[in-house]
Amino acid sequence: MSGALPRLDNEQARRLFLDRHALLRPGGGPGRGADLAGVIETLGFVQLDSVNTFARAHDLILWSRRQQFRPPALNTALAQDRTIFEHWTHDAAAIPMAFYPYWRLKFERDAARLQGRWQKNRREGFVEQIDEILDHVARHGACTTRDVGKDEEKSSGGWWDWHPSKTALEYLWRSGALAVTRREGFRKVYDLTERVIPSETLARRKDDDEIIDWACRAALDRMGFGTSGEIAAFWDIITKAEAARWCRSALQSCLIEEVEIVCADGSRRVSLARPGVVDEALSLPEPSTRVRILSPFDPALRDRARAERLFDFSYRIEIFVPEPKRVYGYYVFPVMEGTRLIGRIDMKADRSTETLWIRAFWPEDGVRMGKGRQAKLVSELERAAGLGACRALDFAEDWLRDPVS
Repeated sequence: MSGALPRLDNEQARRLFLDRHALLRPGGGPGRGADLAGVIETLGFVQLDSVNTFARAHDLILWSRRQQFRPPALNTALAQDRTIFEHWTHDAAAIPMAFYPYWRLKFERDAARLQGRWQKNRREGFVEQIDEILDHVARHGACTTRDVGKDEEKSSGGWWDWHPSKTALEYLWRSGALAVTRREGFRKVYDLTERVIPSETLARRKDDDEIIDWACRAALDRMGFGTSGEIAAFWDIITKAEAARWCRSALQSCLIEEVEIVCADGSRRVSLARPGVVDEALSLPEPSTRVRILSPFDPALRDRARAERLFDFSYRIEIFVPEPKRVYGYYVFPVMEGTRLIGRIDMKADRSTETLWIRAFWPEDGVRMGKGRQAKLVSELERAAGLGACRALDFAEDWLRDPVS
C-alpha cells in the first residue's frame, strides 16, 4: 500500500466508536420488544452479571441506551419472545437469536476445552453425571441447579466449587445440548435446546468458514475499527490465528482497509476498518451532552486497554505508587459526558428505604465539576434511581471528591 493511511483523529475515533455502541446519540424508544431486540443486535451481545449493588450490569447497559427499559423486559425477550438466547462470549451474555447458528463452533470448542479443564479444577464425578442429567431434563422438563444433585454434598468452598451435577448441567449448556429457557430471579432455568431454540433457527447450519467470516465481519461492524486480535476477542468464537488469516484475505480483496487511529495521548495505532469509515466518522452528529452512568461491563469499556488508549480512562480501583493502595470502591461506575469519560461514581441502592446512596464521585484529571455539570450528574442520578428501585437520593457529606492522581 502506498501513500498515507486514512486517519481518524482522536475525537473522530471516539465518535465513531461510541456511535457503533449506541452511546453517541440521545437515543429513545420503549426499551422492550422489537426495540430492545434491536439494541442488543446493535451491540452484538450484553454481558450478564449478578452483582447488584445498584443495578445488574446487563440492566444498566440497556438502560444507558434506553431509559424506558426495565429489567423484566430482558427476561420477556428470552422466555417469551425468543429474540435472544443466553450463552458465552468472553463471559455469560444475552445474544440475538439470529446469531445462534454461528455458535455451533463455540459449542464444539467449549465441549472439548471445558471437559478437560473442569476435570482438573472442579470436583470429581461431573463427567459421569452428564448423561444422567440430560436424561433427567428430557424426562422431567426444565430445571435449575437446585433440582439436580440433591444427594450430593454441597460445599461452601468457593464460587466455583460446584457439586458434580451442577457442573454437568452447566457443561451441557456450554456445549449446546441444553439452553436457558428463562430466568427466575437471576437463576438460570435449563431445558433441552430443541424445546427452547426455534426450529427454523436450529435448522440453519453454518460451516466453519461461514462462521469465521461472519464473526470477523460482525465484530468489525460493531467496533468500527480494530486489530485482528480485537476482532477475535469480540465474540470469542474464533482464534486469533483464524482472525488474522481472515484479515489478510479481506485486505487483499479490499473488503477492509488499514486506517490510522490517533489515541488520546497523541500516539498513533494502525487498525482495520471497512472502506469509507473516515467519511462516515466525519458525517456523524454532535454527541449528546447527556451525562451517562455506565456499567463497568459496558461493551464500550470492556476492553480496558482500548478504553485507556481511546479515552484516556484507566478503570482501576488501585494505584501502585509508591505502594499498592485501593482508592475506589470495588464496584464503581464510569460516568460519561459526550465523548469524554469525566469520572467514576460509587453508589449503592438501599432497597429497604428505597434510597440511592451516593458515596463518592471522583472526577478525572482536568474535569471541573461546576454547577452546570453537577446539575447534569444529579439529573442522571434521579433518572437512574428508578432503575435501582429507589425513590430518593442521599449524598454523603463528602461525596464530591478531588481527582485521584
